[in-house]
Amino acid sequence: MGATDFGGELEGIIERIRADLTRKSDIRDRALQRSRSMIRFCANCIRAAHRHEFDHARALLAEAQAAAAEMVGEARTYSDIYYAGYVQDAMKELAEAAIVVAVVTGETYPDPDVLGIEYPAYLNGLGEAAGEMRRFALDSIRRGDVEEAERMLSIMDDIYTHLVTMDFADSMTGGLRRTTDMVRGVTERTRGDLTIAVRQERLQERLQALEKRLDEGR
Repeated sequence: MGATDFGGELEGIIERIRADLTRKSDIRDRALQRSRSMIRFCANCIRAAHRHEFDHARALLAEAQAAAAEMVGEARTYSDIYYAGYVQDAMKELAEAAIVVAVVTGETYPDPDVLGIEYPAYLNGLGEAAGEMRRFALDSIRRGDVEEAERMLSIMDDIYTHLVTMDFADSMTGGLRRTTDMVRGVTERTRGDLTIAVRQERLQERLQALEKRLDEGR
């Protein structure tokens, strides 16, 4: 084989590699753009849920899911892109938003396989959702709806109970141990806030009952 033939073979290999890397670069750029869009949709979805604008929240969640489907569909071609931090972080945000909407509207938990979310991202999204449950609980306390606040606390307890059993290496769970510690902290703070609220409510009821008896005795 002559030098010219050898050079031609190498040129063909290089061009094939160049084409693949060009495609990979394009997919990476689109994945970054879609991950940013997903995070924005998910943040606005949770904000709408806090405002009890549930139809709007579901619409934003649907947009996030559509962006996720496009992102994952391309990113799976290259495992290093698919498992890159920005892709999995965006999927974690999707899990969090989907779980928040389901919990506050009384629906069943969304399934990670149905959502197309890797299990570590789903578990971390579940933990982040517990933090949003605290916000819902505090809002309920301010409205005087102790029953709803207790429901939120019960959900937070349930999430923590399950997450703490995931005793695997952080490299396998995406740093779940740190998320679980966060869930424990916000759950205990919420329990304390709710305990104070319940005591105040009971004290108010007793004062009102006393005032009523005093009025009746006059």
